[in-house]
Amino acid sequence: AYATAKESHPKLFKIVAGRIVALDKFGEFKPQELSNIVWAYATAEEPNSKLFKKVAEYIIGLDNLGQFNPQSISNIVWAYA
Repeated sequence: AYATAKESHPKLFKIVAGRIVALDKFGEFKPQELSNIVWAYATAEEPNSKLFKKVAEYIIGLDNLGQFNPQSISNIVWAYA
């Protein structure tokens, strides 16, 4: 809702990103969840290079993107544009 309302809370975004980046079992995120995370940060204009790098490295390391539906892929690519 913050992104849609053009409001932001930088400290919240920073804390959440730090928590996500620190997770050991990053693969437990579903493709839609990863898509939602990077889309939200991009839409809210809350850049977090560590978060975006970790998501990108995880996706690049996958054998294939078969588990990602077209909407998830679209949202991820949009977030990185």
